[in-house]
Amino acid sequence: MSDKQDKPADLDEVQNTEASNAEEVVNEADAPQETAESVAAELVTEEQDPIADLDMIKQLAEAQAEIASLKDQMLRTVAEAQNTKRRAEQDVAKAHKFGVEKFASEMLPVVDSLTMAMQANAEDEAAKAIHEGVEMTLTMMLSALEKFNIVQVDPQGQAFDPALHQAMSMVDGGEAASNTVVAVMQKGFTINERLLRPAMVMVAK
Repeated sequence: MSDKQDKPADLDEVQNTEASNAEEVVNEADAPQETAESVAAELVTEEQDPIADLDMIKQLAEAQAEIASLKDQMLRTVAEAQNTKRRAEQDVAKAHKFGVEKFASEMLPVVDSLTMAMQANAEDEAAKAIHEGVEMTLTMMLSALEKFNIVQVDPQGQAFDPALHQAMSMVDGGEAASNTVVAVMQKGFTINERLLRPAMVMVAK
């Protein structure tokens, strides 16, 4: 009886062993599939990396181009601002230099009248006193104008300069050299070395 009872136990052990061996076979069969899937995933990842690198390079190039464009715009803006500032400074300087130009032009006829009065002959004492007063007034007027860099141009005996003189006529200069100013009909003026009014002159032939 004992022998008959042991046989079923041995049968169970055999069945359990066979089942275990079957699971191992199944696991071993599944293992290559899992390895293949992991290898495929690695290959896909490796294939995607170059694309990601190209995208990063493209984005970097675009960012650098944008930075260069913004830098160029900034430099242009700064240069334009500096030019505007420089022009404004030049305009202010010109306004200081030539702001009295219109006023000076209005004063020139007064100087001309005083100069003509100086040419009158003073025959008596009263006329001499008036002559001296006119001369003093003219001197004060010219001195005041010179304080604003308004200078009288009297080219008597000088070579004719078309930049400062206006020739009214050509005359026989006698012993004077050709192209020399022999007579000044009206004196000229400059303001800060810029012509305000040309001197009207007669020039030797």
